[in-house]
Amino acid sequence: MIRPFLTALAAVGLGIAPLAAVAQVSPGMTLNGTIDQNLSSNHAYVGEPVSLSGVWSNNGAIRHATVYGHVREVIPAGQGRSGKIRLAFEQVRSPRGTFSIQSRVTSIQAVTKNNGGKEAGAAAAGGLIGGLLGHGALGAVLGAGGGYLIAKNNRQNVNISAGTPVSIQVLRSYRQQ
Repeated sequence: MIRPFLTALAAVGLGIAPLAAVAQVSPGMTLNGTIDQNLSSNHAYVGEPVSLSGVWSNNGAIRHATVYGHVREVIPAGQGRSGKIRLAFEQVRSPRGTFSIQSRVTSIQAVTKNNGGKEAGAAAAGGLIGGLLGHGALGAVLGAGGGYLIAKNNRQNVNISAGTPVSIQVLRSYRQQ
């Protein structure tokens, strides 16, 4: 009587064990989700909390998870320097458990503004000022070129909108108790 019960219990246990193993967050796994915050390289700050929602893994082991992290580095745009935002993610909360992770962002759709309008405006203003100060067409041409080059060297900030898809690769992970 006890032996069939133990056999059935072992069969159920062995049937569930592979499911638990699949549900682990493991190194090499890619997690995909959407960012919950709006970020801009001229307003974000190092340590600012960020999160990804609706997170799922490529192998289907993780679904409906949330990943938490922070802004690791921010470089605002300036003369000759493009804006930059680097993110770090360190925790995954899924219906099957919470995991601490080390990861790297593999894909994110960051947006920068087009500088075309600023370049055209600076060239026109430079041409006008060059024409007035340089007394003629040569001054206008030189002024327009100088204005364009200054504007061309003026970089734009990076913007990441809420809802932007993000993919991260897990480098290390362990289950939290």
